[in-house]
Amino acid sequence: MNAKEVDGAAIFRAGAFRRRIAWVFSLQFVAVAIVCVMGAYDQAPLPAAIAVIVIVTGLAWLATRREWRSVSALARLIREWHDGLSDPAALRPERLPQDADADLVALAYGLHGFASRIADYGQRERNFTRDASHELRTPLTVIRMAVDMLADEPGLGESGQRSVRRIHRATRELEALVEVLLILARESDPGGSAERFVVNDVLRRELETARDLMAGTPVELQLEEAACFALHGSVRAFSVLCWQLIRDACQHADAGRVVVTVMPGAITVSHATGAAGAIRAGEERLSFELAIAQRISDRFAWPLELHAPGKPGEARVRFPDTLPVAA
Repeated sequence: MNAKEVDGAAIFRAGAFRRRIAWVFSLQFVAVAIVCVMGAYDQAPLPAAIAVIVIVTGLAWLATRREWRSVSALARLIREWHDGLSDPAALRPERLPQDADADLVALAYGLHGFASRIADYGQRERNFTRDASHELRTPLTVIRMAVDMLADEPGLGESGQRSVRRIHRATRELEALVEVLLILARESDPGGSAERFVVNDVLRRELETARDLMAGTPVELQLEEAACFALHGSVRAFSVLCWQLIRDACQHADAGRVVVTVMPGAITVSHATGAAGAIRAGEERLSFELAIAQRISDRFAWPLELHAPGKPGEARVRFPDTLPVAA
């Protein structure tokens, strides 16, 4: 049934449900009124009048229930339909009874169109993430391997070494960016399979990577482990979240230290903020790194607090469900 046919059906059956219900209750009212009048004039015994009223009420209820079948059929179709697992054709208006009202047909047509768009969106999401994962990661891996080989060349001068380091840094940052965008793009795959991991171990790896990328800059990275705990979740998402916070702190700290602190049930990333850094910290608009970190925080229910009062250069992530390090 196309849109034109649905519109025609809607015109033909417009208000049919209301008219049929009105007829049912009108006939019930007339029957009850006749019985009451006959009972008042002693034309019918009281038990017979009561029996007729009960029978008429039961017939009205059965007629109303029959008219409600179309609504029940549509509700059953919606209840049995699951996004990504069911065919949108299950919500087509043809599945409704032939005597369905125009309002129900229009509602079913709208739901079918909405389900079809959702299915198309899910397919585009899967195609994009699959293609992006392969077509972007492969050339980045080739570039990184080529840069590593170029860095080992004995005749490369100091200027060439600086260029190689910049290319290496940009490649690693692009790899992290592709990773986080793929995590956020996959609605049904929240960053890979859940596993148990120790937060301190992941932070050490991320800081080692950050030190390699920040080599040659006046920024010093430091890890303070006031606590040690584990989490059960996506280690990839956690790594990307920490990397985005560290990267933002390094960009704001033109010189000085960036301190990552592990506290009971939380981690903080702080940096010394000068005058320019204080202005940036007070801006309402988040940087790209903090915006990505905020989206990961919302996605995995890890509350992120940016620029705590009195500490404009600090970002804190809380983890409601922590685990002991020992298994």
